[in-house]
Formats: sequence, structure tokens, C-alpha cells
Amino acid sequence: MVGIITYGAYIPRFRIKIEEIARVWGANSAEITGGLGVFEKSVPDYDENAATFSVEAARSALLRRPVDPAEIKAVYVGSESHPYAVKPTSVTVGEAIGATPVMTAADYEFACKAGTAAIQTAMGLVSSGMMKYALAIGSDTAQGAPGDALEYTAAAGGAAFLIGNDDPIAVINDTCSYSTDTPDFWRREGETYPKHGGRFSGDPGYFKHVFGAAKMMLEICGTKPSDYTYAVFHQPNAKFPQKAAQQLGFTPAQIKAGLLVPYLGNTYSGAVPLGLSAILDVAKPGDRIFVTSYGSGAGSDAFDITVTDAILDKIDRSRAPSAQQMLAQKKYVDYAVYARHKGKIRM
Repeated sequence: MVGIITYGAYIPRFRIKIEEIARVWGANSAEITGGLGVFEKSVPDYDENAATFSVEAARSALLRRPVDPAEIKAVYVGSESHPYAVKPTSVTVGEAIGATPVMTAADYEFACKAGTAAIQTAMGLVSSGMMKYALAIGSDTAQGAPGDALEYTAAAGGAAFLIGNDDPIAVINDTCSYSTDTPDFWRREGETYPKHGGRFSGDPGYFKHVFGAAKMMLEICGTKPSDYTYAVFHQPNAKFPQKAAQQLGFTPAQIKAGLLVPYLGNTYSGAVPLGLSAILDVAKPGDRIFVTSYGSGAGSDAFDITVTDAILDKIDRSRAPSAQQMLAQKKYVDYAVYARHKGKIRM
């Protein structure tokens, strides 16, 4: 009965419209928006980063369900944008929520699936009996070079999940992964911005691995898409997850609640965790959730999750803002402010 005890999310309030980015680079905003299905994206404040997002998401999780931080014995943070190359984000989060000093902590990196990899590790530690609770987080302030295609979607935000077996609000029935050495996206040490394989990021990158993990999960669980109430797939743009869902047999209605990317952008390691948090915001007992992440490099993690009665009486979802509430609380900035916030202009 290992599952999600509580959850929290964080999305910064600043936004930039895709048409504003296109204006600066002389691009056709209608073509870009039509091609990506993204209209605007989140932007971090000057003093926000993957660590602050992680702390805010973790605190929201503990607001929804008070848990003694001393019982959280592991903190894992998955991100492509850890503030330090050498100093863990995870211990900062642990200190901020009061889980230190008796805990294990580590930072995860696997492109956009580092957060779901952290969930898998937390599941193993809890199910083995080594600890009562483990905290897994996916958080990013995504990078994209000025004028690059990535700049139109690279966004900011994250979500946290406390994993345990004490009346979980959602049981994780099973998980599996599908990974290969497929260099469709990478950033070498010391480089500021990542590079990508263009059209190869779709196939053999995203679709090969998402389909591989998703089909394996359905086979392991003996289920079919119609058995699920909700589904969430990694969302680098709006087109990829919709195409993946359609080809696997999921309906638009099943992915609607978790499809945040049109008005959020691609939060990299935070993308699937934020989509899952948005689903948990509205989920009811008995709902079944299908989850498949994707991380370039490349791999996918899939999960089969069932919501329990505990979601009604063990947590108070109203004590922290929902994903949709955070999306609605926004302030638009122009490209100059965006560039300063993202560190593209260095003082």
C-alpha cells in the first residue's frame, strides 16, 4: 500500500506570452503557437530557482496534511537546474521543512524525468521498511538559449510528493521504466544552455520511450486505457502528449486535467509532477491515474495509481493553492524583464 501521503505544487506568478518572444526575434507567433499549442509560459522571479520552488511545494504538501518532519527520512529533488553544480538542493529543502539532520538526501538528474525517478526511489525505501516517509520532488527553471526553439516553452515550477504507507491518498499500484542511450537533448558541463536534436527529439526520443514505458505498464497491470479516469504524459509542448495519448488509446477528456503546458510551458522535471498534482486537486476516491514521464537522454517512467478514500478526510486540499489557482494568479512581463529574470542579461 505504498503511495502518496500528501502533495504540493508551486508555479511562479510571472508570465510571458509566446507572441512577445516571437516579436523580439521577428518570428511568426501564430505559427509557433499553432505548432506547439503553447500560448504563454511561467517565468521565475529574480530570487526564485529550483530550490525555492521545491521548498514551496514541500511546504504546501505539509500544509495539506500535517506530518512530523522528523519522520521524513529521505528528501530527493530531481531537476535540470539545481542552483549549485556542487552542493545539493535536497539538504536545503530538508532544512527548510525541518527534516534534518536524520535523513538521507540526494539530487537527481535525468532531464525531465528526474522527479519521477525520485518517486520510484522513495517508493523503494518506504516499501522496504527502511523509513516511514520519503519526499520526492520534481522542480526546474528550464533553460533555453535566446532565439532557440526551446525559449518558447522553457518554463518554471515544481511539485512535491510525500511517499509513505500510512493511509495514502493515492496508492501507487506499480511502476516501470524504459530507457536507452538516445542523445536527443544534452548540456555539457559549463555550458549555459542545452542543445537538442531538433526533429529527433520527437522520434526516436519522446515517442519511442513514452510508448515503451506506457505499453509495458498496461501489460504489467493487465489494463487498457479505458480503465483509467485520468492520464498525464510528459508535456514539452501541447502536441506531443496529445498525440501520445491518442495513439495509445486515451481520450482528450482523460488528459485534460493534467495538461497544463498551454498556459504554463514546459517545466522540465516539474512537468509530469505538476500535471499529477493538478489531477489530485480534483480526483475522487476510486479514480485511477495513468502517468508516463519522459527524460531526454533518454527514458520514461510509468505509474499506475488509484485514489483512495483518504483523499477526502486525511488531507485538506484547500489549505494550499491548486495548480489551476496558481495558473490564474499571474502577471505578464515583457521580454526585457523576462531576460533579466532568467539571467540572460548578466549584471
